[in-house]
Amino acid sequence: MQDKVAIVTGASSGIGRATAILLAQSGATVVAVGRNEKELAATAKAANGSAGAIKVHLGDVMELSQLDRIVTDTVDQHKRIDVLVNSAGIIKNGNIENTTLDDWDKMMHINVRSVFHLVQKCVPYLEETKGNIVNVSSVTGTRAFPNVLAYCVSKAAVDQLTRCKALELAPKGVRVNAVNPGVVVTNLHKRGGMEEQAYATFLENAKKTHPIGRPGTPEEVAELICFLASEKAGWITGATYAIDGGRSQTCAR
Repeated sequence: MQDKVAIVTGASSGIGRATAILLAQSGATVVAVGRNEKELAATAKAANGSAGAIKVHLGDVMELSQLDRIVTDTVDQHKRIDVLVNSAGIIKNGNIENTTLDDWDKMMHINVRSVFHLVQKCVPYLEETKGNIVNVSSVTGTRAFPNVLAYCVSKAAVDQLTRCKALELAPKGVRVNAVNPGVVVTNLHKRGGMEEQAYATFLENAKKTHPIGRPGTPEEVAELICFLASEKAGWITGATYAIDGGRSQTCAR
């Protein structure tokens, strides 16, 4: 990743933060995008001494103008874009009977619409560098789970968006892939409204629902993302990679 320029959304915590740090350690200049200035600064600090660097970019993927600014500022300051990692996302509980339209729209907006728009804006620059895109999806994109209806649908959309973009952009030399994590220890569920004790129970239950016997870590997912973003994955496109401790292989019993 030496001398590459990467944009990583959702870089203030979790998988996005771990990915931004690992890319910087691999030599990339990383534009780390997030809404929390303090946490973004912590991300940058964690990469001190790396072969590359992290450049903090405060922004909200809900806002189209800010998505546009992410791209224009990156090109103005760094002259190129080689990698785009779409890691920003939210989750809220809800089923077909009680999911509100507001919650549905917000999840679709952040988890899908922002990905579509940011990719669209980055394509001309990725075409110049023969760069690539990695989307952070979920095991819920490939398997159905109760009480997270809108989240499941949004991640299924990310998977299909990944495949469609891969076909369309392959002639331009741009690769597009996605990773589909199982339960990973991040702040995602707590930010979605899960209380501390409930989250602890949720993680304990993950030992049973994942055949490997534990939830994953952001760093493990970041390793796969960085591999897919590297030239070592030069013949991989349109893939949605399960990284879930075997959870997607299980069924109710």
